[in-house]
Amino acid sequence: MNKKILQILEFDKVKEQFSSFLTTAQGKQELSVLTAWTDPKKIQLLFDELAEFILVTQENGTLSFSKTSDITEYLRRLALDASLSGREFLEIKKVIQAGITIVRYFENAQNVTFEHLQRSIDKFSDLSVLTKKLEIFDNSGILMDDATQELLYIRANIKRLQSEIKKIMQEILTKNMANLTEPIITLRNDRQVLPVRSDSKNKIPGVVHDMSASGQTLYIEPNRVVTLNNALNQAKLEEKNEMAKILHQLSKEMAPYVPEIKQNAWLVGHIDFIKAKANYMILHHATIPVLENDKNICLYHARHPLIDPKVVVSNTIKFEDALNTIVITGPNTGGKTITLKTVGLLTLMAQAGLPILVEEGSRIHIFDEIFADIGDEQSIEQSLSTFSSHMTNIVRILNQANEKSLVLFDELGAGTDPKEGAALAISILENLRTRNIKTMASTHYPELKAYGVETKAVSNASMAFDIDQMKPTYQLQLGVPGRSNALEISKRLGLSEAIIDNAAAQISDREHDVNHMIESLEEKTHEVMTRAANIRKIEQENQTLYRDLKRTYDQINRERAHELDKAKEKATALVKKASQEAQEILKNLNDKSRLKPHEVIAARAELEALAPTIDFSQNKVLKKAKAKRGLKQGAKVLVLAYGQSGTLVRLEKDGRWTVQMGAISAKLSEDAFDLVEDENSSSTSTHVTKKVTSKVKAQLDLRGMRYEEAELELDNYIDQALLANLIQITIVHGIGTGVIREMVQKKLQNHRHIKSFAYAPINAGGSGATLAILK
Repeated sequence: MNKKILQILEFDKVKEQFSSFLTTAQGKQELSVLTAWTDPKKIQLLFDELAEFILVTQENGTLSFSKTSDITEYLRRLALDASLSGREFLEIKKVIQAGITIVRYFENAQNVTFEHLQRSIDKFSDLSVLTKKLEIFDNSGILMDDATQELLYIRANIKRLQSEIKKIMQEILTKNMANLTEPIITLRNDRQVLPVRSDSKNKIPGVVHDMSASGQTLYIEPNRVVTLNNALNQAKLEEKNEMAKILHQLSKEMAPYVPEIKQNAWLVGHIDFIKAKANYMILHHATIPVLENDKNICLYHARHPLIDPKVVVSNTIKFEDALNTIVITGPNTGGKTITLKTVGLLTLMAQAGLPILVEEGSRIHIFDEIFADIGDEQSIEQSLSTFSSHMTNIVRILNQANEKSLVLFDELGAGTDPKEGAALAISILENLRTRNIKTMASTHYPELKAYGVETKAVSNASMAFDIDQMKPTYQLQLGVPGRSNALEISKRLGLSEAIIDNAAAQISDREHDVNHMIESLEEKTHEVMTRAANIRKIEQENQTLYRDLKRTYDQINRERAHELDKAKEKATALVKKASQEAQEILKNLNDKSRLKPHEVIAARAELEALAPTIDFSQNKVLKKAKAKRGLKQGAKVLVLAYGQSGTLVRLEKDGRWTVQMGAISAKLSEDAFDLVEDENSSSTSTHVTKKVTSKVKAQLDLRGMRYEEAELELDNYIDQALLANLIQITIVHGIGTGVIREMVQKKLQNHRHIKSFAYAPINAGGSGATLAILK
């Protein structure tokens, strides 16, 4: 973007409005180099970041960080292996800390996504290791006493010497009040001295460091503290050397991090600038425009950012893709120039990624260049008249402008003969129109009104004037040329009617008709604008309602997710509790030495009952599935976990079935049993026996298990073997330390359903396995 347009439209003054919202020197640096971009992707990214930042802060509160200084020079010196002062290190620390604060803020942000901002956040380097190194400075940039052990020792020695010197000096002061011109302890040559009267110098022996101008006072360092002061100066020199050593070492350690610090500093400034844009939006009621691919400019209630908000008049400016040229006519000081500048300046601001003073839904097209001939550029040095100066600028614009340009002309063709000026203005506009260059021009020439009406892709506009109030309204009327109010204004100002009538007689009937036509157009345009404003108001209300509904919807979803999380936590707690109770039941099983098969079944049913239940009784899909399986009261089933046949008694409310297995009943879910084909009892019995027998092996291997695990496994295995009607089982326990073997022997000996047991034959494992015969 050419620099001339930035000057003409006073873009720098707009940038100053954002400066007060910036906290960091890095943000102010980004603002200082800000200019208009021509890449739509870059501009859209800036808008997306701004929109996301506003959403994040709305949901999570304000992002705050400390004021920072420019550290560019400090980092340059670090890169050159120079040593920095404590104050300079402190400024670097502030920038690093600001980066950490920003990263933490976005890491903790909730209820909103920010994929575009996240790209910048992800570029921050983790410099927390440097903040620890920089903790050796206080808030003034002074090294703290414990920066090193050596510095701590030196400063402790300094404090001790200062205390001793102060004590002695106070003692001498108290005893020699009559010999002093003032009862104070002062400094000369960085040494503590007393102001002694010249006639009493021999009464306080010591070193004279200074004399008053009158010669009546000698500043004497008493001999009693000379040695201590010498030691103090020596300690201070040691302190200075130690501090220099610390700063040099820290500078050396920080040097490798210079690129990361630079990157973080830029990112801090970038986020600070986004924050400033957000604050500007809130204060000035600005919005983010929509970027258009077509040459379509639509600014709803646009306001010039440099005019006092209390007096600025907003205008809706529609420069649609179908139009190439808009010709604005109207009286002087009516607002034509401000309208042109508003369009140009808001376009510049948008292309710089800044929010603009328009209502939501406004659209902006991205131009490669904006050219303007606005204001009086008369050059005394070049001896150019106003007309020549303007024409020189217009020639430059015509040579440089293309289809991707926006051209703004103020008072086109003015400063010369009206007929020639009007002809030139029409010719210039026609040249730009045929080259498909977007152009807005203001003029006083009536000939251009006809050009705006008769020419394709050209439209008239005007600035309204209130005859009753005798002042312009600054309201832009699109599609309506400006009409002359000279006679009416003159009449209201007191010009005689004879003169008015004589002037009116010299105006042709055609011109009278044109004025009447324009007056009628103004009335219709006003009516259309009123209706459009009402429609726009309804649209805005709908947009507000939509945002509120979306916010409420998102809030409901967040609360729903929160409740689901709470339910999951509750379910996890129930499962944990059930697991603990299950362990207790299993422990009780292990503690009992003699268990009957029906006791095992009852215990397992008790375990099953611990699982949380959900009422599926009203679920139509499940009901259909159950009906399809043919489950009903009295049906024969095979309980898979126990290998036992049973009968369905009734369907419980929780969706489980009560199953009767001999003398034992249990509540089981449908996937815990299979329906047995109802053919005949003998075939069913055979089917069940085969199924059970095939599930339980005749050998149990306990090798490699812990004692408790092996004990539980053995109890369960014997129960299954009994239920499966096995006659003989083999328990492989190995030899090892003999602990597992002894446990097996003891269990078998005390079990009422074990008929006999003995070690396996040598060829079948010997003492590493035990054979047991079941009753």
